[in-house]
Amino acid sequence: MTLALWLVAAYLLGATPTAYIAGRLARGIDLREHGSKNLGATNVYRVLGWRWAIPVALVDVAKGAIPVALFARWGNLSPWAAVALGVAAILGHVFSPYVAFKGGKGVATALGVFLALAPLAVAIALPVWGGSLWLTGYVSLSSVVAAATFPVWVRLTQPAATPAFWASVGVAALIVFSHRANLRRLAVGTESRFRTRKGLS
Repeated sequence: MTLALWLVAAYLLGATPTAYIAGRLARGIDLREHGSKNLGATNVYRVLGWRWAIPVALVDVAKGAIPVALFARWGNLSPWAAVALGVAAILGHVFSPYVAFKGGKGVATALGVFLALAPLAVAIALPVWGGSLWLTGYVSLSSVVAAATFPVWVRLTQPAATPAFWASVGVAALIVFSHRANLRRLAVGTESRFRTRKGLS
């Protein structure tokens, strides 16, 4: 297969609307009409509960990891091409043709991509995300903070991995962009909290 075909395969895999499928299977509903109206694992948790949210999150992570870890190997592709496959999978998740190009925010799929590209950086970023969530209760803000700082962890842990670093910069920008509506709601105080820490209202 040519690189173009591998890119299409990665995009279509990433575009698989896991949360949409879960909504249909669980209750026969379209999750774009419920909760935050986002096709991501957080909204699956809000509407359907942990039983559905955990499998959705794991599949979304796999959608990012498989193109980088397997497609690139099967195609004997370069590190830059592997990065391109990961980005294609993330774009597929965010702009899925199966659901009118309105997919999720790309965080879980990006996590899968970088588990394959920069696992030590992911190991640092996850506590950053978790700490932000504990302090604020906002998944959206925590995702933006983790994404915005992630290129720093890639550079520190893999200084010679130029493709992974520039991929992290681009993906961070995409994740922040995909959360623009959440950031507007945060600015005016209308964003929903995932949970509240003691002392938070």
